[in-house]
Amino acid sequence: MRLERSANAMGTTFLVEIYGSDENRMRNAAEQAFAEVRRLDRMLSHYIADSELSRVNECAGKNPVKVSRELFDLLKTCESYSLESEGTFDITVGPLVKAWGFYKGSGRLPTRREIRAALSNVGYQNLKLDSTNLTVRFKKPGVNLDPGGVGKGYAVDRMVDVLLRNGIDCALVSAGGSSIFGIGAPPNDQRGWYIRVRDPKEENRTAADVYLKNNSISTSGNYEKFFWANGKLYSHIMDPRTGYPSEHVVSVSVIAPRTLDSEIWAKPYYILGRSWTERHKPKDFRVLMCEDKLGAECAWVP
Repeated sequence: MRLERSANAMGTTFLVEIYGSDENRMRNAAEQAFAEVRRLDRMLSHYIADSELSRVNECAGKNPVKVSRELFDLLKTCESYSLESEGTFDITVGPLVKAWGFYKGSGRLPTRREIRAALSNVGYQNLKLDSTNLTVRFKKPGVNLDPGGVGKGYAVDRMVDVLLRNGIDCALVSAGGSSIFGIGAPPNDQRGWYIRVRDPKEENRTAADVYLKNNSISTSGNYEKFFWANGKLYSHIMDPRTGYPSEHVVSVSVIAPRTLDSEIWAKPYYILGRSWTERHKPKDFRVLMCEDKLGAECAWVP
């Protein structure tokens, strides 16, 4: 028996596909998984004015803000990812996203002065996390947290946990088609859940065929959000160190045991390129990198 459900949250569509023999169990598990993603949206959304993250953005530049243990731990985790990625993953990238018009918009070309002003408020070092009191403080006003590089992956993992607790052992959870986790394998293919990774230059061409079995895949590409200005493409994938969209790589897909890891690491690998990725990626990760050469040259990183 197959059940499929979807719901909108975090600015995207979450999809759950479940196989099993107990329809009530499957339906209840799906409902609980979507209740979980809606709860996380109320915690992490910067589009919801009274979300926990919005309250931090509004107040932490003036005073320490008490937060839930869950949000504090997630911010602490983001801090460690920033250190490991040499600052190429940075949850404080919000001012740059706004300067480039990707916050609630399709993008615009900012002036160099606007980029410098935004950069002055970007940097994970501006986060002061007090583990004793569970408070968040910004070291300067103007800092702004953006959950765009972490929220979907975290939500997919939490939804997977809900399904597993409800006895589901065969399911696919997808956030917008770009962050995906496969539990077990579908009845018709014991290799796992089939995922087609598109060529970033030509949507109808396939860059790789992937099968997920108790692991995840996330993809970041310059075709997701972009605009053209003066004959040049500018994507939403910002290098927090320079203030400009990253170039040369056009898409990265990361296969990892957790969706949080695959989503977050897709951006540093995209920004830092093949050589850095080869030296630093964990052994249980697989990385498909498409570089901007003639067309798009896609190959797995050794």
